[in-house]
Amino acid sequence: MFYFKDFDLLTDDDIDLKIEKKVPANEEKGRVPSYKYRITLHNMEDTIGAIDIRIGHNENTYYGGNIGYTINEEYRGNSYASKACKIIREVAIVHGMEKLIITCNPDNFPSRRTCEKSGLKLRE
Repeated sequence: MFYFKDFDLLTDDDIDLKIEKKVPANEEKGRVPSYKYRITLHNMEDTIGAIDIRIGHNENTYYGGNIGYTINEEYRGNSYASKACKIIREVAIVHGMEKLIITCNPDNFPSRRTCEKSGLKLRE
């Protein structure tokens, strides 16, 4: 049985991930449990983006990925998305996940660069 862990605040002292919602699995819809965070600059309250991590693997995570992120336009270009991806790996590790999938449109070069900066390998 799945149990959410106490990952309500994650940080690297540059940005903070603050929990917004813990979403239980919905087997009927093929959804695995997930943690949803807002991203802020360290010790600030204004949201600069969002990131979520879906725990586990199924057909939906193969196509939609385990991690989804967005950075508000005025904060792009500062590596905040790749930093958030690195921070959120802690959640995956504690849940025993040995691999993570992030998907993006092949023509979305900024997102591809985020994946590369996060240490991920392009598969297809």
